[in-house]
Amino acid sequence: MATLDNKVAVVTGAGRMRSIGRAIALAMAEAGCDVVITGTGRDPSRYPEDEKAAGWKDIQSVADEIRARGRKALPLVCDARDPAAVEALLAQTLTAFGHVDFVINNAGAARGNDRKPVVDLAIEDWRQVLDVNLNGSFYMSRVFAHQLIQQKHGGAIINISSIAGKMFGANTAAYAASKAGIHALTACMANELGAAGIRVNAICPGIIDTFRMDDLGRGDTWDNMVRARIPLQRAGTGADIANMVVFLCSNEGSWITGQAYNVDGGTVVQH
Repeated sequence: MATLDNKVAVVTGAGRMRSIGRAIALAMAEAGCDVVITGTGRDPSRYPEDEKAAGWKDIQSVADEIRARGRKALPLVCDARDPAAVEALLAQTLTAFGHVDFVINNAGAARGNDRKPVVDLAIEDWRQVLDVNLNGSFYMSRVFAHQLIQQKHGGAIINISSIAGKMFGANTAAYAASKAGIHALTACMANELGAAGIRVNAICPGIIDTFRMDDLGRGDTWDNMVRARIPLQRAGTGADIANMVVFLCSNEGSWITGQAYNVDGGTVVQH
């Protein structure tokens, strides 16, 4: 695969130790990018036990890993729900690197009280999920697309979505609606930005073994769920998603835009 040497990537939601965002940031660095990574500025008291045991430092730890791969890193706290914060993120990126090439919208709302029937779903929980997942992706895409157009050398926006935005399972209305909205945002922007050489795609992960799934436990319950739902008989990893991100940003993916790719071990096979 062609390298991404001297390109600049922005990856949101990249501070967790067991996460898709960290894997994407490191894969982009290994492909040759300097990387801007964002997190929410979590209080260390809220870190899971494995992060505490490892002495994890959120986006600072990921930045150290990027630098160890010979690339520059810029770790920034940014709330993607805040349009002003997104504008500031772009300004800081340009101050540090002078340009941007790839934007990976990975920040997402944690699994929580939204996983219940619509009739029992609190308005604030609905708004929280839509605000982080859909509005955050919109703010990031809008602001950074302006910059990509002005630069006049193309680029790529990758939205990390979910197969939930295609499966529409019970008790997932807020999450599924937010991800289906991301698919629509992706397709519309692909049509709008193609003439400027800017590609916009979404990736729809299936069951990925990250901190987000810890509430489901591990062991036999986890193994049985994986075998029952995934034809390839294993949960995905952050690297499985990161590999697709690098491909879609590379020259090998230069004729792909407006798509929402399932990366899920075969869980969703409908066409």
